[in-house]
Amino acid sequence: MEKRIDTNAEAGLPAAPAIALPSDHPRVRSGRIGVLLMNLGTPEGTSYWPMRAYLKEFLSDRRVIEEPRWKWWPILNLIILSTRPGRKGKDYATIWNKERDEGPLKTITRSQTEQLAQRLQGFAGDRIVFDWAMRYGFPDVKSRIQHLQNEGCDRILFVPLYPQYAAPTTATACDHAFRALMEMRWQPAVRTVPAYHDDPAYIGALATSMRASLAKLDFEPQIILCSFHGMPKENLLKGDPYYCQCAKTWRLLRDALGLPEERFRMTFQSRFGPDEWLQPYTDETVKALAQGGAKSLAIVAPGFSADCLETLEELDGENREIFLHNGGEKFAYLPCLNDSAEGIDVIEALVRRELMGWA
Repeated sequence: MEKRIDTNAEAGLPAAPAIALPSDHPRVRSGRIGVLLMNLGTPEGTSYWPMRAYLKEFLSDRRVIEEPRWKWWPILNLIILSTRPGRKGKDYATIWNKERDEGPLKTITRSQTEQLAQRLQGFAGDRIVFDWAMRYGFPDVKSRIQHLQNEGCDRILFVPLYPQYAAPTTATACDHAFRALMEMRWQPAVRTVPAYHDDPAYIGALATSMRASLAKLDFEPQIILCSFHGMPKENLLKGDPYYCQCAKTWRLLRDALGLPEERFRMTFQSRFGPDEWLQPYTDETVKALAQGGAKSLAIVAPGFSADCLETLEELDGENREIFLHNGGEKFAYLPCLNDSAEGIDVIEALVRRELMGWA
């Protein structure tokens, strides 16, 4: 005997033509759309072993470290994973969200997802399911994709929260999602949000946020550094568009703020290893400016959608110290868009655009 099931009704969606299923057919949910926000990741704790697990996953990624395994594996396992977890754990401890016992990137990404869900509640009601995941660490991408499918999502929009495309960020996040799909018997249809480095909504939100942050200062910075996360120069020579997209963001933001190039400069931070990385380097620029007589400086990081170790500890901590110890007097770090109204405006605009035809 067959029974007729309206799977959309089970999911709280508009009625769809009933599907004839055998009486012993397992329950099936379908007709919903998943939106999965993805960011880089954060360790589960600041002590040695959580830090080691996080760094091992991160630094084992071939998208991040392109050295041959025979060369890189001994360096990673015998040297880096013996010494670096302790040092980085101390750095994370300075920015750790002690109330939630988690890194700030996790706190902010969760809030971004929750606010986005509230914003779009009237867009498609319960038809859209929102979730978030980390490329490294937890919640992991694979489990969240499975969760969305269990919730009846047969279409999923992946939202890598990287304004500028790079193989070690956007590509590896999508790689991870696609690997999860490879193991699924019944794959959902998927889309990915492209880089939004020059999107008017993004540039406008950055300009608005920067103006508000600058207005709160008790000084006017002589120079503002636009600091992006670095990458090996070799990646650029191999064809990665990251440098060019950073430069375009910098130029468009400079135009939006009406600042001359000598006052709004582009730099790159967070280099790792002995190879040449994209230049000019942020820390060296900060030191040279202070030693050259600059008394006030601000730094903004428009390559990050949320504040994290590289912004809160490295820019607002290490580079503040470099500037003040070399003759500078006034320093400010201007926060990322994070889960501010402007930040959610950007994510909402991207998601609405990419869901066209689906919702």
